[in-house]
Amino acid sequence: MNHRIGLAALLSACALGAVSTAWAAPPALDAKALEAKFDAQIDPAEMGGWLKLLAAEPNHVGSAHDKANAEWIAAQLKSWGWDAKIETFDVLYPTPISEGLELVGGPGAPFKATLTEPPVPGDQATYTKDALPAYVAFQGDGDVTAPLVYVNYGMPEDYLALERMGISVKGKIAIARYGGGWRGLKPLLAQMHGAAGSIIYSDPKDDGYGADDVYPKGPARPKGGFQRGSVADMPIYPGDPLTPGVGSTKDAKRLDRKDAQTILKIPCLPISYGDAQVLLASLDGPVAPANWRGGLPITYHVGGSAAGGQVHLAVKSDWSQKTLYDVVGTLKGAEAPNEWIVRGNHHDGWVMGASDPLSGQIALLAEAKAFGALMKSGWKPKKTIVYTSWDGEEPMLLGSTEWAETHADELKAKALVYINSDGNGRGFLNAAGSHAFQHFINQVAADVKDPETGVSVADRLRARLAVNAAEPGANELAKAAGKAAGDPTKDLPVGPLGSGSDYSAFLQHLGLASIDFAYGGEGESGGVYHSLYDDYEHHSRFVDPGFAYDATLAKTVGRAVMRLADADLPVQRYGDFADTVSGYVDEVKKLADGKRDEARAQAKLLSGRAYALAADPTHPHADPAPLAQSPALDFAALDSALTKLKASSKAFDTALSAKGEALGAAQKVKLDAVIRPLEQSLLRPEGLPGRPWYMNMVYAPGRFTGYGAKTLPGVREAIEERRFEDAQKYVGVTAQALEAYAANLDKATAIVNGG
Repeated sequence: MNHRIGLAALLSACALGAVSTAWAAPPALDAKALEAKFDAQIDPAEMGGWLKLLAAEPNHVGSAHDKANAEWIAAQLKSWGWDAKIETFDVLYPTPISEGLELVGGPGAPFKATLTEPPVPGDQATYTKDALPAYVAFQGDGDVTAPLVYVNYGMPEDYLALERMGISVKGKIAIARYGGGWRGLKPLLAQMHGAAGSIIYSDPKDDGYGADDVYPKGPARPKGGFQRGSVADMPIYPGDPLTPGVGSTKDAKRLDRKDAQTILKIPCLPISYGDAQVLLASLDGPVAPANWRGGLPITYHVGGSAAGGQVHLAVKSDWSQKTLYDVVGTLKGAEAPNEWIVRGNHHDGWVMGASDPLSGQIALLAEAKAFGALMKSGWKPKKTIVYTSWDGEEPMLLGSTEWAETHADELKAKALVYINSDGNGRGFLNAAGSHAFQHFINQVAADVKDPETGVSVADRLRARLAVNAAEPGANELAKAAGKAAGDPTKDLPVGPLGSGSDYSAFLQHLGLASIDFAYGGEGESGGVYHSLYDDYEHHSRFVDPGFAYDATLAKTVGRAVMRLADADLPVQRYGDFADTVSGYVDEVKKLADGKRDEARAQAKLLSGRAYALAADPTHPHADPAPLAQSPALDFAALDSALTKLKASSKAFDTALSAKGEALGAAQKVKLDAVIRPLEQSLLRPEGLPGRPWYMNMVYAPGRFTGYGAKTLPGVREAIEERRFEDAQKYVGVTAQALEAYAANLDKATAIVNGG
């Protein structure tokens, strides 16, 4: 699935200063020597060969090559000394039976959209006959004919703009361009506004010829390319729509499909901008606002009338169960076999999937081979290392979610952290995750060499952030990041995790600390994202020539895994978590103040309009519905919990720094038993309003942002949506989670202090 790496991601990336390590290598080999030996096993050329093999044919769920790749990966792990197996799950996964899109009325009619992508001369893989056609998973089947309405990016603010123009999508087909928000929100919001169908296209201004030369001359999306994907309502819950909260095993109790909340009701198809041009050119009605106009050589109109474009949209799917193939490899810990470091990447793609996800998969394989070589030379991890290659990530995080739900009790008892990667490319380090690991991430990155500049990936990122901050027009976020980057004694903060990759079930449902690593910002994969053209040829030419940064990802994640597996003491620094949460509390308070100001401003506006109408009854106006008045929320419980969290975090960090090295073996065992499940303290059994699967009170994907993170989500989203009773309730619920976290930290501190 993979959230693409860009400037916004870099500004929330981890940063990177010099620090000491808190882990121990075997006596025969010090830490730096062991890591150098690990690095020596990473061979970019070999990784390129793996990518060519894995991306040779389409890898969507249910394809022969996806299964063959799983079997090959399992065999490689076994050959390197891992205890490897394949675990299967039976999931609901729709595949297309028939689909069609035609312009049947208006200028340009009749016209039939081409729902397959043309091959590229010289790129043999693109001549495959087995690629999925234009398709989005978990849309609703249907056959509708209706007027077309252009809705820009199809986000909430776009529907407000349409309302002001007097345009409704009710009973019509909405056409939106990709961008501005997660794919699945576009048909969901169209459905919520009464649309009969949805079309999504990639505008050339965003990732086609307006961005760069198109493939094969350059990396951008060609005229006939389109973006597949899932439109399941993932912010309700990921995984099999029929088995929320439980593993989709053969004997699992399943919902009836009509009762599955995450499946949309209206048909939806993605199309190319070549076909979109014909449809959009058929529209009449108001000229689209300036910021709605893309890069097509047409005048963009909003449409919506019977005289404009009339479209026939039909989709029929096979809604049968399909089998997933998750690969799970284990290196048993020599001293603490019941303490797990879990690392994952997925192997399924929408077509070949070279950049997304197999560039991350070859990094995982390189790490696994290197660990196997270290094992043969005598090294053994103290804790157990579990390497996973997921299936079914692209449709809805299927493989990871079903595995995590199936093994939930064991994971909660044994797993310390889940480390994820997905797609990868040339450029700068991007890391996000649980903030107690912020300092640890900085330590790792300070010791990884950037292949392009020769400095550490930490220092390269610092330089980039400083340059961004100095550019004309830099926003406040960029300036703050640049200021932080200028002080090498301080860590830059990691970003929070929302969704869009396989960490979701671990972090947001099971309460396991999670970290996501990737490189990017220079290699260009966005133009072929989820298309036929995301293949070996494109990745090796435009995304990561020489596979240098795919190898750097392996060295980065390998260090993190090895250090965590061999750590004698916790590497977490909880003051970083407390400081981050403090910033989030400040944000939601400001948000609440802003909502009160918004209501006052609207009341004043409506009063002025009423006066104008009284003076001139013929004056046209379209008043918005009055906003609910914003009460003064009581944040006392959250403030109190935050004060306790800060004190408890400082006490633990101070105690561990002063006394950690002197702890005896029995104390370390007791300490691990408290620290390992600590992040689960952030879970509340009631979950978030309207989506109880998400139980983490600090990190969640936004209900209407999809991939994007919402922090303190129970409070923040309730304020944003003016659900003030929920906001007040979740001030208390979130405070309870933070108090539980602090109380468990106090137990850990007591152990360090001799308890």
